[in-house]
Order: sequence, then structure tokens, then C-alpha cells
Amino acid sequence: MTRRAVITGIGAVVPGGVGREAFWRTLSEGRTATRRISLFDPAAFRSQVAAEVDFDPAASGLTPRQVRRMDRAAQFAVVSAREAVADSGLDTAALAPERIAVSLGSAVGCTMGLEEEYVTLSDSGRKWLVDHEYGVPHLYGYMVPSTLAVEVAWETGAEGPVALVSTGCTSGLDSVGHAVQLIEEGSADVVITGATDAPISPITSACFDAIKATTPNNADPEHASRPFDGQRDGFVLGEGAAVMVVEEREAALARGARIYAEIAGFAGRSNAYHMTGLKPDGREMAQAIGVALDQARLDPTALDYINAHGSGTKQNDRHETAAFKRSLGQHAYDIPVSSIKSMIGHSLGAIGSIEVAACALALDRQVVPPTANLKTKDPLCDLDYVPVTAREHAMDAVLSVGSGFGGFQSAMVLARPGTAAAAAGRGD
Repeated sequence: MTRRAVITGIGAVVPGGVGREAFWRTLSEGRTATRRISLFDPAAFRSQVAAEVDFDPAASGLTPRQVRRMDRAAQFAVVSAREAVADSGLDTAALAPERIAVSLGSAVGCTMGLEEEYVTLSDSGRKWLVDHEYGVPHLYGYMVPSTLAVEVAWETGAEGPVALVSTGCTSGLDSVGHAVQLIEEGSADVVITGATDAPISPITSACFDAIKATTPNNADPEHASRPFDGQRDGFVLGEGAAVMVVEEREAALARGARIYAEIAGFAGRSNAYHMTGLKPDGREMAQAIGVALDQARLDPTALDYINAHGSGTKQNDRHETAAFKRSLGQHAYDIPVSSIKSMIGHSLGAIGSIEVAACALALDRQVVPPTANLKTKDPLCDLDYVPVTAREHAMDAVLSVGSGFGGFQSAMVLARPGTAAAAAGRGD
């Protein structure tokens, strides 16, 4: 029997609200969570806006010891994992621990902890030779990104394969894709998967300022993230995490689990072209979409919604518009598309998992989240980008795509349980 992977639990720590339902309210109401940066003084930077999480670790159930030990990104991941496991109804203590795995994504690891420690050890950059004795005992953990996945494994009792996937801005899609592979090959029966990033720091702002990728629209933070809009001028940095419980389908059905979605297909490609540049034809993303659809055994016309990468840069928006046309043909003009980055910003490696969670919730609630702030149409982005207001829409199969620095291109197809789209992937 072919082993299939399904999502049975969702947890989220995102701008606009902590928790799965707060996340969905932000999306379904089309509310933007972008504002002037408050985590540090951004006055010296070209772009001074971001989508921050209003996060209280103690209120979210973390102990003082955990808060001291864990970077902000790790805190996001652990809180999201707790919610996902609770939502799934799984009793992880009753499972064989070696059959539980963790696949977590992150683009920039413990950025905030590392930067804070560097500032302390170097006396705000005045000392070239630093004294390690001033560092916190957990500094080594900040240096090793895999500690993020380890924290989730400790929290959930996972003793199976544990991995940290870091492929830039596609990390969150690729980590879930890896989870699916673990299920399909029989290496695990349950995978705690998702991604986390907390990159809103001076060093990150300086890096994106240097290449002018982030928006300079500091006067109107609420409307600064404008994917596919003719007046867009760069993306808005974000932060957050989404973690999901992915299970082998038959086992989930046997225990009567609620299934949000089946992960029917996944593929990744690289353009082997440029660190930040994209070819305008979208060929590699189109190839990833085609392979993901083939795995799902679905024709392009079976897709009912596309959750776009939609970063809000002209290069990206036009690149993926071309990819949709190339891979889906005429159907690209008939299918609703949206970018939730318009509301919660671009949280780098975390955003792919946050978008997968959004797709699973969209399938469950039969509502397409909007592209907020889309007012002026870019003539080169001429698809149905669902502006401003959420749309009720019948959906059986949805596509989520990601594009990242380094040329990474990823695509994932999710199917609503109990539908012909879900059955197609099993060859029923």
C-alpha cells in the first residue's frame, strides 16, 4: 500500500496574533500586521517597517529557563509545536518515540541571539578581539541552526530522524516536503514539521537595505506590503513560525483524526543562475509545479487556488506570474491567486510553512485569503490576484509555491480529504 501524508494538526505564531485561529482571522479579515519596527531603533535604515509578532513567551507557556536558553526563533517553534500536537489529538507519549520525527526549516537560524551576543562581547563593535567569558552559556546553541529542530524534538519526545532544512526562503516548503518523504519511505509515522525565523534585527535590515530589496515606504507601514501592485517597491520583512503534525494517512484515519489536507505532491528545482536574480520566464518554478502536479496525478485544471510566493518585488511577482502561465496554460487566468505576505510580511525561511498552514486552513474553511493593499494593477501581472477582500470559493486542490535566494524554486499541492483530488494521488 502506498503511504500518504496528511496534516492533522496546525500551530502558528505569526504577526497579527499568536495561535492558529488568530492567524486565520488575520487572513480572512484581510488585516495587515505591518508597522514601524519596534524590536530595535530602525532610524538609521532605509527600510524601517516590518511585520512583528506580539509575543509574550511567559503568556505562551514558556518557563524562565526556556526563555533564557532559547533564541526567539526557537521559542516560536516550540510554542507552535505544542499547539499543533494538541490540535492533532495525538498522545505522543503513547507512540513509539523512534517513529516520531522532526523536520524544521529556517533560513537564518538564531539571528537575534547571535547579534545580541556579538554586541555584548564586542562592546558594541568597539573590540575586535572579544572575550568569550562574557557570552551566555547557550552561545554555542545559537551558532548551530540544528538546535532549533532539537528544541522541538525535546518538546515532543521525537526520537526518530531530526533535521533542520535551510534552503533560504523555500526552507518552510522544503521542510514539509522532507516530512512527506519520511512518511512515504516508512522512516516515520508522525513528523512534527514546519519552519521558524525571527530575523528582525539590525544585521538583517542592513543586508536587505544594501540590495534595496525591502520597501522604503516608511510613511505608510500598514500598506507597505503590496504584492502584484503596480506601485509596489519591495518586500516587508516579517517573522514567525508554523508547525504542523503530518501523519501517515491510514493511521490518522484509524484513530479518527481530523484531517485538514493531504499533501499530494511536492517538488523543488534550482535555476543555477544567480544568488538573487531570477530569469523572467519562470521555467524552473514551472518545472517544479509540473512535477508536483504529476505526483498528485492531477491535471492543472484541477487546481482551485494558488498561494503565491508574492514577495512584493517586481522581479519576483513577474517571474512567478510567468511560471503560472507556463505550467498551467489557459487555466492560469481562471484560478484565484493571492499572497498572504501582503498581511504578515516575508518571514524568510518560515513563510513557506506558514503558507502551507494557510492553504490547509483555506481548504478546511473554503475561503481564499486576499492580497491586501492590491489597488493598482501591474499590467504584467494580469491574473486573478484576489484583491483586498477574502473570497468564499469551492476548493478541492490548492498549490503553494516558494522562491528563494540562491535560485531555489519549490511547489506543493494539497488536496481536501474525501475529494476526487485526494483520491487521484492514491490511484483510487
